[in-house]
Amino acid sequence: MLSLLLAFIYAAFISLGLPDSLLGAAWPVMRLETDSPVSFAGIVTMIISCGTIFSSLMSERLTKKFGAGLVTAASVLATAGALFGFSVSGSFWMLCVWAVPYGLGAGAIDAALNNFVALHYSSRHMSWLHCCWGVGAAVSPYIMGFAIASGAGWSGGYAAVAAIQAVLAAAMFASLPLWKRKEGGTDGTRARTKALSLSRILRIKGVGYVLAAFFAYCALEATAGLWASSYLVLDRGMDADAAARFASMFYLGITAGRFVCGFAADRAGDSAMMRIGCVVTLAGLAMVWLPLGTDAVCLCGLVVTGLGCAPVYPSIIHSTPANFGEGNSQAVIGVQMASAYIGATFMPPLFGLLANHIGIWLYPLVLLILAGVMTAMTEKTRRLAGRGN
Repeated sequence: MLSLLLAFIYAAFISLGLPDSLLGAAWPVMRLETDSPVSFAGIVTMIISCGTIFSSLMSERLTKKFGAGLVTAASVLATAGALFGFSVSGSFWMLCVWAVPYGLGAGAIDAALNNFVALHYSSRHMSWLHCCWGVGAAVSPYIMGFAIASGAGWSGGYAAVAAIQAVLAAAMFASLPLWKRKEGGTDGTRARTKALSLSRILRIKGVGYVLAAFFAYCALEATAGLWASSYLVLDRGMDADAAARFASMFYLGITAGRFVCGFAADRAGDSAMMRIGCVVTLAGLAMVWLPLGTDAVCLCGLVVTGLGCAPVYPSIIHSTPANFGEGNSQAVIGVQMASAYIGATFMPPLFGLLANHIGIWLYPLVLLILAGVMTAMTEKTRRLAGRGN
């Protein structure tokens, strides 16, 4: 029965990744039909991000009151409804309206599931959980592309993913007895009578450092993924088609790396996986930065960077109950998710401003700085929390 519940959890994280790539894949067509400028996609993603930040901060209160299973099921249903709303939207303002429940649902799923797996499952399952997100994010552009090519249009692509989400939501509701059996009333976030306030969470020893680590990691991942192709074309002089293909290898490295890391995570431990990931990430970015006469080292560096990033996020999450206590884990993970979304939302456009006014050549240097901050903050967190797992 526990294996069956784990299958539902993996499916829920695939559902979390499914919508994340849809807007980028569909926007070239969507903007024409909604009469929107190219830049307006950023407004939609910003609204979604604000929703995820808010629901992440509220995750402890929601999970404490309703349980992780019900929060997950209701959130998947909310995203299904939001995606259906996208599919019937004929104007930009309607997209903005439906972006609100999508963001709220996504943030709640992320925080609730991460804490549930950190509390009840081993480190390898956390790695594979985040690998499932990559599967969902990789599949959805193909669904959208098929819908557009077949004549169903971008609305058909959104409707198809909404239908998949609705089926997953029904499965989540059907699995609620399994969630309750696994929680068994031992979840510390539900045992406390009152949820922690944000100020109290921030006063927990080491939380400030882990938030900085999360911000740096997600800022690095989002900036590296968004600007890789532009860097390869504008600074390295590669063809746009080849640059796009190789830039995608960064995300392939993350997804494949998390799958492979799952086999070693339990034996190595969270701290070792974080250290290995940070060192490999720094090495990969150094390869990207090296001003050599060939692009091969730079391209390999993107893949190595993705492989290095793979274990960092899951390992930080999984170590949260050990570092800060099971009773505090949902509250801390919720704030961690908020910090992650802030980094992923605001750092890529900030780098765009730097690239516009100084130069795209800053790409590997900015990423190296973020990787350095991530490495220093993960080590500081481990030492302050007094854990050596």
